[in-house]
Amino acid sequence: MSHVYQFEAESLAGRPVPLSQFRGKVLLIVNTASECGFTPQYAGLQALQETYAGQDFDVLGFPCNQFGKQEPGDAEQIAQFCDTRFRVSFPMFAKIDVKGPAAHPLYRWLTSEKPGVLGTEAIKWNFTKFLLRRDGSVFKRYAPTTKPEELKRDIEALLAEPAPAA
Repeated sequence: MSHVYQFEAESLAGRPVPLSQFRGKVLLIVNTASECGFTPQYAGLQALQETYAGQDFDVLGFPCNQFGKQEPGDAEQIAQFCDTRFRVSFPMFAKIDVKGPAAHPLYRWLTSEKPGVLGTEAIKWNFTKFLLRRDGSVFKRYAPTTKPEELKRDIEALLAEPAPAA
């Protein structure tokens, strides 16, 4: 079976992070940017993190500069922005490509598992969201215009499912 735990990503601090460390959790994976019209969604993402963190839930943020060059900063600048503007406590990862030939393997997998509108796989803009089940499979893909608070019902439904056998 294909699942998110087969991937590794680099943290914003430059350390490798095997995504298997999130095994058994409901995950919301989001490509982010600090100079986007959707950037205020960081507040909603942080609210979800705070609401559900004690229930085996995490938001994972992946900065990307592919859409209008809206994430121009380096890792230190991104970390400072997320902390000072939104008090982000969820894991943030190193800036990656989410589409095209240099797309991170995680995003190639996510987009093939849950294509977007009309079956297109490509990420169209910042703040595209993927909600994953506890078993590491992709449950649903959400458009950038979908506000984080609109995901609560789906998150709660996945949290209510039994954890997979180890």
